[in-house]
Amino acid sequence: MRSDETWRDELRGTISGEVRFDEPADRHTSIGVGGRIDALVFPKDIAELTEVVAFLRTRRISFLPIGNWTNTIVRGGGYRGALVSLTAMCAIEEKDDGGGVVRLEAESGAPLSELVAFTERRALSGMEFCAGIPGSVGGAIRMNAGAYGGEIKDVCFAVHLLDPAVGIRTIMRESLIFAYRSLDLPAETIIIGAAFGLKRGKREKIGRRVREIISLRRERHPLEFRNAGSIFKNTREIPAGRLIETSGLKGMRIGDAQVSEKHGNFIINRGAATAGEVLDLISHVQKRVFETTGYALETEVKIIGE
Repeated sequence: MRSDETWRDELRGTISGEVRFDEPADRHTSIGVGGRIDALVFPKDIAELTEVVAFLRTRRISFLPIGNWTNTIVRGGGYRGALVSLTAMCAIEEKDDGGGVVRLEAESGAPLSELVAFTERRALSGMEFCAGIPGSVGGAIRMNAGAYGGEIKDVCFAVHLLDPAVGIRTIMRESLIFAYRSLDLPAETIIIGAAFGLKRGKREKIGRRVREIISLRRERHPLEFRNAGSIFKNTREIPAGRLIETSGLKGMRIGDAQVSEKHGNFIINRGAATAGEVLDLISHVQKRVFETTGYALETEVKIIGE
């Protein structure tokens, strides 16, 4: 980050979209914690995103793309640099390539909930497992989101990237390296969209499965509290939530941050939790689970800032 303040005026003049300076992260993160962000930028489209990224790289200002804030925790010291919101880039388009497969093009900022609703309306099968996941397309691709027997890698046809070195490019599925809750991508690339390969189905059957999954989520997850979704990745052998429950940690509380009594792999904000309390609780859970079970839990949420 440059020590002078001229970059702020320059950044504001770079785009027509909104720019907020010293923005509190707790207004945006789904768990409701986090310090101030130097700059929160809202490019209106991909062309403007390209200009913003070029500006930030030229001035050596740290930046990260951000979607729906549902899998992100910003530390109490905030973020030094710019977070670039992709929420304005949310178009969804159906393209029939023939052969029984329908290609669905979605920009990175499109909420998964809208993508699932779109596929249900058009009777397109394949995205049902995403029902109830609160993230965006870009975050789902980056994290290889999955639930109820499906993962993004199963339906991904291609990923569209903004590569600061070469511009916009597309990587086809066969060249993408997906793993559990991750996608291996070159540093500094930003996912700007993706194509999904889906099949024609029966709208009633698709809708029934979507409603079933949403009902299961409401039953099993503490959606009545602010949270960041699953905190830890599952191990190969045992789900993280079960390890946490086995370790006697359900209900464990530090300040207003609490391990959910409904689902052990969720940490909830009971009202006034701080980022420090959430992170201290995460560390405590990791330590206790390792001492009790021998498993080292790895975080699934993205923790940024200082």
